[in-house]
Amino acid sequence: MRPLILLAVSLVSSAAAREIPVSSATDLARAMPNLKPGDTVVLADGEWRNQDLVLQGKGTEARPVTFRAAHPGKAVLVGNSSLVVDGSFLVVDGLWLKESTTSGRAIFLRGDHCRLTSCAVTGGNARNFLDMTGTDHRIDHCYFADKTTEAPTIQVQVEESPNRHRFDHNHFGPRPPLGRNGGETMRIGYSGQSMRSSATLVEDNLFERCDGEIEIISSKSCDNIYRSNTFRDCAGMLTLRHGNGCRVEGNFFFGGGKKGSGGIRIIGENHVVVNNYIDNVAEGSFWITAGIPESPLVGYFQARHCTIAFNTVVASRGVCIQTDAGMGSSGRTLLPEDITIAYNLLNLPPGAVPARGRQGGGVVWTGNVSNIPATDFTTVEPRLIRSPDGMWRPSTGSPVGGVAKALPGITTDIDGQPRPERCDVGCDQASAAKTIHRPLSAADVGPAWMDRGAASRPTP
Repeated sequence: MRPLILLAVSLVSSAAAREIPVSSATDLARAMPNLKPGDTVVLADGEWRNQDLVLQGKGTEARPVTFRAAHPGKAVLVGNSSLVVDGSFLVVDGLWLKESTTSGRAIFLRGDHCRLTSCAVTGGNARNFLDMTGTDHRIDHCYFADKTTEAPTIQVQVEESPNRHRFDHNHFGPRPPLGRNGGETMRIGYSGQSMRSSATLVEDNLFERCDGEIEIISSKSCDNIYRSNTFRDCAGMLTLRHGNGCRVEGNFFFGGGKKGSGGIRIIGENHVVVNNYIDNVAEGSFWITAGIPESPLVGYFQARHCTIAFNTVVASRGVCIQTDAGMGSSGRTLLPEDITIAYNLLNLPPGAVPARGRQGGGVVWTGNVSNIPATDFTTVEPRLIRSPDGMWRPSTGSPVGGVAKALPGITTDIDGQPRPERCDVGCDQASAAKTIHRPLSAADVGPAWMDRGAASRPTP
C-alpha cells in the first residue's frame, strides 16, 4: 500500500499548485500573502508603466514560487518602474525592464536561493540594473545592455558569510565609455567588503562591447571563480581589483584590436590564472600589479603567491606580461613576489613585447614559449592555424606539443579536455576527447525570446 499512499500524496500536492493571473502591482500585492510552494504568478502581457513590483514568497527547492510573464518578454516594465525580489526559492522568468527612468535599482534581489532567468534590462537611468544581497542566487540566460549612467551594471554585495551566487549563460551587451570610474559591467563586492569570501561563480557568459571603463569585471572579494566566459570587442580587462584566492580559468578574449582592450589584471594574493586565450588585444594581456605597503582596503595590495600558467596570447600588441604594473604610482613600491609564470604560449606581431618590468623575489619562469626572442622564454615558431571557432591553435607537429609538465590543480585545457602528465604549452591540449567549452556567441546565451540583432561572430 505504501506506493499508493505516496502517489495519493503526490497528486494532492500537485493539484494544490495554482496559476494566479495579475495585471498590476495592486493585483500582485493582493496575491502575495496567500502564495504557497509550487504556485505560479502570471504577469499579463503588455506595458507595466510606473510600477514598483515587490515579489515575495517562500518556496522550496522542489517547489519554488514562480513569477513569470504570460509570454516570455511580453510583460514589459517601462517608465518609473522597478522590481524587488525578496524571499526563498523564488523564480522570476521572462520579464523585461525597458528604459526604466528610476534613479535607484532596476532590480533588487534579496533573500536566498532565488533565480532570475530569461529576463532583460536595457537602457534607462537606473543606478544598477541588478543589485544583489543574500545567498545562493542564480542569474542565467538574461540580457543586460545599454547602461549609460554611473555605477556598475551588476553589483553583488558581500556579507559576512559566503554568498555562493552563480551567473551563467547571460549576455552582457554594449555599455559605452563612461569616462571615469564607475563604469564596470560587473562588480562583486566593494572595497570595504573585499577581504570577505563571496565564492561567486561567473561562467559561460558573453561580454560584448562592454566599454564602460578598464574594469569589465571588478572582483572585490575573495574566492570567486571566473570560468569559460567570452569577451568580444571590450575596451577593458577582467580585473582582480581587491580580495584574494580567485581563479580565472578558460576564458576567451577577442579584442579585435580595439583601443583599451586587454586581458587580466592581477592584484592581491593566491590567485590562479590558467588556460585563458587572449587574441588581438591592444593594451597588454597580464598586468601583475605592484602594491602599497600596508595598503588600505581602497588601495593596491601587492600581487603575491599567484600562478599564471598554460595561457595563450596571439596577435596582441603592447607588453604581454607586465611584472610591475603601476610601480611608482599611487604609492606602489612593493614589487610582485612569489609568482609562478609557466608554460604560457605567445605568438605576437612584430614590435610586441613578451614581458617587461622589474621583478620581486620568488618570481619563477618555467617552460614559456614565444615567437619573439625574450629573456625567460624559449624562442620557437609555434605553427598555429585558425580553427573553425575563430581561435589560433597549434597545428599537428607543433613544437609546443608534449613539452610541458602538468601542474597541480590544472587537469584540463580551455576546451575541458584532459591534460596528460606530459602536455602541451598554452591553453589548448591536442586531444580527441569531447570538447566541453568553446567561444560563445549571442546565440548561445541570453533570453531565447529576444532578438538582440545579428549573432556575434568570432572576431577576425
